[in-house]
Amino acid sequence: MSHIHKSAWLLVLLSAVLQILIFPLPNLYMLCWVAITPLLIALLRTRQPDTLQLRAGIKLLPAKPLQGFLLGYASGILWYAGTCYWIYSVMHQYGGVSTPVGIVILILFCLYLAIYHGLFGLLMSLVAGSRPVNLRVLLLSPVLWVAVELARTRITGFPWGLLGTTQVDNIPLARIASVTGVYGLSFEIMLVNAALAAAFLVPRDKRKRLLLATVAAALILQAGSLVPVPALPADRAAVLVQANVPILEGADWTKQYFNDTLRDLTEISLASSGSPRPDLIVWPENPAPFYSSDPLFRDAVSNLARQSNAWLLAGSIGIRNATATPNQPTEIYNSASLVSPNGDWLSRYDKIHLVPFGEYVPFKQIFSFAGGLTKEVGDFSRGTSRAALDAGTKLGVFICYESIFPDDIRQFANNGAQVLVNISNDGWYGDSGAYAQHLKQSRMRAVENNRWLLLDTNTGVTAAIDPNGRIVASVPRKIRTALRAPYALVNTTTFYTRHGDWFAYACAIISVVALFMRLFVRKPRET
Repeated sequence: MSHIHKSAWLLVLLSAVLQILIFPLPNLYMLCWVAITPLLIALLRTRQPDTLQLRAGIKLLPAKPLQGFLLGYASGILWYAGTCYWIYSVMHQYGGVSTPVGIVILILFCLYLAIYHGLFGLLMSLVAGSRPVNLRVLLLSPVLWVAVELARTRITGFPWGLLGTTQVDNIPLARIASVTGVYGLSFEIMLVNAALAAAFLVPRDKRKRLLLATVAAALILQAGSLVPVPALPADRAAVLVQANVPILEGADWTKQYFNDTLRDLTEISLASSGSPRPDLIVWPENPAPFYSSDPLFRDAVSNLARQSNAWLLAGSIGIRNATATPNQPTEIYNSASLVSPNGDWLSRYDKIHLVPFGEYVPFKQIFSFAGGLTKEVGDFSRGTSRAALDAGTKLGVFICYESIFPDDIRQFANNGAQVLVNISNDGWYGDSGAYAQHLKQSRMRAVENNRWLLLDTNTGVTAAIDPNGRIVASVPRKIRTALRAPYALVNTTTFYTRHGDWFAYACAIISVVALFMRLFVRKPRET
């Protein structure tokens, strides 16, 4: 088997660095148009031929399947290590694991999820075959990339940092997501990367023309971020309380500290609830022991709703079957409870998409040793309904990292939600890039579904986001305060809201057909 040429490894390294830079905190998102190009070139110019080549100018051949996987896999490992490095600090600081164990967890995380980058490299090599230059495979690269992104979303359940999210600030271009979801933007970005890769693979006499055309296309597409877009009207207001509750050990929550925290949050809520009266008050997900069954917590929230004469949505720990029996054990949920202006507790959303090793331990028999990782948040049960909560208007409520799942969130809008509400505790991330990465992904959900999004977080960013994904109001991070957030109700649904991930599934089907044709139907003569 031919060795992978060192130039291919250097191109993989370059691609990984560029992929890291396009996501926050570096946020050099305009580099997305070239970030995957080095990887594509590496996959198509990987190895020296095993036999003497008579054609002048032919030096390197496409990767063989295992080589393609290894190149993609290396790119994925480096990308996850540089983008999701915060996994270590979360596990070490809040999961109670030692430094070596935290590092091992981060490494295993990167090794596992990088399989999808490896899968992309494998698919590219299988479709490319062994001919010296097969530019037709570049036409399929956007389709293969989107198919792999869909697999990462559906199989692993961690679609963090999908390529298309980099363009959420490019409002004219980002509107594509209202039809195709974020996957359509990933496709568009990959199309430009593929064209740029082709410019470096064609004969020199054609290179300049194709290179100029590709660069011009990228500049025109990116120029959309400079186009002024009129502000959208907002006729309602919500008070989003940024609680800034520290992550403490259970013993630190004395009765006095608990009562003081409740009093502070109540006073901040009332201070921001002046004339005109807000339509909604929101308390975020936070690490405080706020149980929906606790009379002290219930009374404080009910009194606040009555005093403000507003609907109140409060992040809390929901309880079912408080009196446990062998047949009906007690179940706890990461919840958001809705309280009426009369102080009545009417309904609740229970988080469905839980964080593995944060809110539950998957495959407990295998990972029983990891039970300590959940000591700060408990072992939660899954909710079952994505129905909109009725607060006079329909609220699509979801919690924390559920916002990174496009199809999950579009179901709220499809079920009648007129405004989206995301409560989160991004305090787990500290000052790493994770909170900014999370924010961008949440904003894309507003674009896909053409809905206002009220984002209320424990430590920030707390913001009002319009249907264009634009932040129209926010407050500084890491202070206890409240934001009077403008918003409006939207009743129309987008094509994406109604039909979901149709575009990504179409790419997956095309990928399967192309692979089948390449392997079993038409085997071109190799040179």
